[in-house]
Amino acid sequence: MTIGRPFQPGQSGNPNGRPKSKPFREALDRAIKAASEGSDGLSLDDIAKALLMKAKSGDVPAIKELAERYDGKVAQAIIGGEEEDPEIKVSWLARS
Repeated sequence: MTIGRPFQPGQSGNPNGRPKSKPFREALDRAIKAASEGSDGLSLDDIAKALLMKAKSGDVPAIKELAERYDGKVAQAIIGGEEEDPEIKVSWLARS
C-alpha cells in the first residue's frame, strides 16, 4: 500500500460496482402495478400518453420532461459573480 492511496494499483475499492437497486423507481413500479390491477386500469403506457398529450397542448414542464427523457438534461455552467470568476475552494486533509 502506498501513502495517500488506500488500495493497491489495480485493486478496486468497490469490487461489486454501484448498487443495482433504485428505490424510487421500484416504488413507482409497485404503485403502477397496483394501479393497473385496480379498477382504474392505470398503466405506464397511460402515464406516457398523458405526458405526451400535455406536451402537445403546450405544457412547458411536460415538454421539458420529454426532452430530458430523450436527450438528457442540459449541462449547467458554473458561473461566478458578474465581475469575478467563480470561487473554487480546495481543502486538503492531512493524515495523522
